[in-house]
Amino acid sequence: MANRTGFRVVGTSVPRVDAVEKVTGRARYTGDIVLPGMLHGKVLRSPHPHARIRAIDARRAEQVPGVVAVLTRDDLKDIDPYYGPVVQDRPLLALDRVRYAGDPVAAVAAESEATAEQAASRILVEYEELPAAVGVAAALAPGAPRIHEGPHRAGEERLSVKPIPGTNICHHERLVRGDVERGFAEADLVVEDTFTFPMVYHYALEPHTVVAHWDKDALTVWASAQHPFLVRGELARIFRLPLARVRMIIPFVGGGFGSKSYTKIEPLVAALARKAGRPVRVAQSVSESMHTTRRHSVTCRIKTGVKRDGTLVAKACAIHLDTGAYADNGPQVANRAAQRVIGPYRIPHLQIDAYAVYTNSVPAGSFRSIGAPQSIWACESQMDIIAERLGIDPLALRLKNVLKRGELVRTGMKPLDGDISVGLRKTAEALGWRRRPGADGRGLGLACGFMNAGAFPVSIAIVRLHADGSATLLVGTTEIGQGARTVLSQIAAEELALPLSEVTVARGDTDAMPFDRSTGSSRSTTLMGLAVQRAAREVRDQLVKIGAKLLRAPTRAIEVRNGTLSAGRRKVMSYADVIAGHFGLPGGELVGRGYVRPPGGKPVNPVFWEIGIGGADVEVDRETGQLTIRRYVSAADVGKAINPRECEGQDEGAAMMGLGHTLFEAIRYEDDQIVNPNLIDYRVPLFTDLPEEFVALLVENGDGPGPYGAKGMGEGGIVGVSPAVANALARATGVRVRDLPLTPERVWRALRQSDGSKENHGDRLSSD
Repeated sequence: MANRTGFRVVGTSVPRVDAVEKVTGRARYTGDIVLPGMLHGKVLRSPHPHARIRAIDARRAEQVPGVVAVLTRDDLKDIDPYYGPVVQDRPLLALDRVRYAGDPVAAVAAESEATAEQAASRILVEYEELPAAVGVAAALAPGAPRIHEGPHRAGEERLSVKPIPGTNICHHERLVRGDVERGFAEADLVVEDTFTFPMVYHYALEPHTVVAHWDKDALTVWASAQHPFLVRGELARIFRLPLARVRMIIPFVGGGFGSKSYTKIEPLVAALARKAGRPVRVAQSVSESMHTTRRHSVTCRIKTGVKRDGTLVAKACAIHLDTGAYADNGPQVANRAAQRVIGPYRIPHLQIDAYAVYTNSVPAGSFRSIGAPQSIWACESQMDIIAERLGIDPLALRLKNVLKRGELVRTGMKPLDGDISVGLRKTAEALGWRRRPGADGRGLGLACGFMNAGAFPVSIAIVRLHADGSATLLVGTTEIGQGARTVLSQIAAEELALPLSEVTVARGDTDAMPFDRSTGSSRSTTLMGLAVQRAAREVRDQLVKIGAKLLRAPTRAIEVRNGTLSAGRRKVMSYADVIAGHFGLPGGELVGRGYVRPPGGKPVNPVFWEIGIGGADVEVDRETGQLTIRRYVSAADVGKAINPRECEGQDEGAAMMGLGHTLFEAIRYEDDQIVNPNLIDYRVPLFTDLPEEFVALLVENGDGPGPYGAKGMGEGGIVGVSPAVANALARATGVRVRDLPLTPERVWRALRQSDGSKENHGDRLSSD
């Protein structure tokens, strides 16, 4: 076969393959699923943050006309009711006690949603209120109530969980390098700060929605799930079923961002359907989803030692993460937060302690770039503080200390596989870095970070080349809006020399799809893309071998082009003719399989380093504290952009999400309850909040582990936003705010407190 030096489809910004279905309303989401005899479910939630359940009386609810079933803890005795990805500590309904306001206590299945809601309100629950600890400070205070007693079983993730006995610390992650006290002694300057990051809601457009149906002892679940195979495994274990009797079907998904990772409400809906004996759908409201999962709020105390010339020598951090009432993915988030607070810098002496702390609040879980926005907010804000104290340009300070390609990041981990300095320089140039800060109330800020990405490198793909020459991809990756179906189609079309219109990605169904570990950690293009490439190449190799026989030519003479094989000018066969010639009739198909797994079963950590760099041009209104983002620049090392516009869109979306928690987003608790559990009171970014100019820079070196040298992306764009904006604010005004979000009131108070002076480095200038 002739070598191809260029690309036909890869590297082009083709429209999304599912765009027409979405904009015309033909796309079917889980909430659109209607089954014969389907019931509607509603969940009764605890009004108390911590209480013992003395009794549950469901008789009044059962008497409501149209009610078919009421599920309580008494219905869970024949199953294993606990689940969780890292620690199996979360019951699908509260058993002995509730641990946060919003904890599910009972559920109703009825002929209509209104009937189910009415019946749920009639369930009588007798509570014995217990002391509560809403927030990390309360949970760690002397004499704090214990939220969980005793050890729990490990979950699927097999992470080594290290709780501190006798406390509410679910997991303690410690990283040590060198001698941190010696490093501080050798430093010319030691800077200490404390930064806070709020609770944040994912706000996927589609809240959690699940449909469950039992057919004798087989369970089928339709869900907007990011990890269908992991959820299938949890359901099989809970209901004591073989995997072959649990089926997950994934329709269109209206966003996830980590909120639909692992198992959420699927076991509860399945248990309700089992009791009702009919299919049940539970479609949560925004408020209910906000009471299901969120991002960790964080307090980060960070101390850094530096030489007079700007060389970083030591760093010590204590990170406290509010993981809520149940662990969910909290221990893993703490692990990532500890790694990412170091920054992409060469620091010989380190001691990092991260604590995932149980509290009586909504459980926190995975959220785009787990642990990184919180940690990098602290790390990169302090880098500018250090630069100011030393009189060094913030860009120059970063370039002096940043790791270079091939340098060891940490023992046992893959060396750095990207060039961060290139991205920093490109971002600074696009931002107009040399402009004098403070001019016209404007300032420029930079920030950078990197994440160990591509977790769990196990993906399998099947490519079927049909009798007419078209192809179908069977992949377990969930399309959650990131464009995976389009990119995977492009890879298959490239390898098979087919028009993109001839390639289809089948919808998610664990009965038909081969295994994929998860959709997350920026892994789909890199790992599933590689599996698709390998599967498509296996099909192409079969085509060439069969075609060579039919055309009576050596395989090296066969060319693959536009759905045909040729050997010289006159010998041309379509794929359909090749398949028909091989099987002896107009039918049959060729099947290719692609496997990605760790060599020797031992994963390389990470699969790749995802680099995120942000730059902000911010204007500050000193009279109101209002910040206006005039320009935002994001740079991502993508290796090879399979679809450049989709890559840019991912970074733009990540940056907009970052602007949310930077400027106004925060879940607020008062009297142990969320007081803004809706989109009226919980502010998310609007189109009017977009920067006046957005620049997305793609760094392409073709050096990634994915197909054509690609690397995953889409999470790195969120990590630099908060520190870049805060650094720009500080350079414009001399005021350093260390608490998010940077609301006009908070900025105004900081400006008033500073009284027009430059930053007082020893004091916190922000105010709640």
